Amino acid sequence: MSENFAVVRARNLGLTFQTGDGPVHALSNVDLEVGKGDFVSFIGPSGCGKTTFLRVIADLERHTSGTIEVNGTTPEIARKDRAYGYVFQAAALFPWRTIEDNIALPLEIMGFSRQQQKERIERTLDLVSLDGFGKKYPWQLSGGMQQRASIARALAFDADLLLMDEPFGALDEIVRDHLNEQLLKLWDRTNKTICFVTHSIPEAVYLSTKIVVMSPRPGRVTDIIDCRLPRERPLDIRETPEFLEIAHRVREGLKAGHSYEQ
Repeated sequence: MSENFAVVRARNLGLTFQTGDGPVHALSNVDLEVGKGDFVSFIGPSGCGKTTFLRVIADLERHTSGTIEVNGTTPEIARKDRAYGYVFQAAALFPWRTIEDNIALPLEIMGFSRQQQKERIERTLDLVSLDGFGKKYPWQLSGGMQQRASIARALAFDADLLLMDEPFGALDEIVRDHLNEQLLKLWDRTNKTICFVTHSIPEAVYLSTKIVVMSPRPGRVTDIIDCRLPRERPLDIRETPEFLEIAHRVREGLKAGHSYEQ
């Protein structure tokens, strides 16, 4: 597959929800390509359609206008092909299952053998630095460790596309910084394509190869910013002029997006 292959391609994408109070326009005229191996962050005010767009990619919502392709096919076919892993805002682990049993769940559903499950669980626990915690239950782990377990579950069946809906938003700043570092290392080791929703400008700049700035509802793309920082990014890169310049552009894009508000 070519490195220039568009894992996600949206053209004039729109989504309107029909409600008892009338139509709600969630997305409007979204044009976007996510290339193979990209780390793309979506940022914008609450209700701007960031999560909705992720859910359209995942075939959890159906667009009402325009087109979208995932791996060159429809979101429905991509979902059936298990083309992506999804990490939600909350870890969403089953409390009665151990961490390794939670990670095994999609593998069980997909019919992997016990030996295959064991190998994949061990590999993904190593990827998220949770070796030795497989026999623990979710309630025995910190919030940050639970989210890492959730990421491991999304990685277990080795999909090339990882969809992450504000996974670190509820964590304190120190834990969030640590997980940002770990996620970058994970991305570098696996070369996954990642679509990441966030409300944090520093997080978006630190993690991304590309930042998609969205306007208030109906969600439109107001700017797409290439983040040309080095692939290796220590946390103190956030104090450099290059980082601050990109953060300023994101902030200005968010301000400009309000001119679309209706």
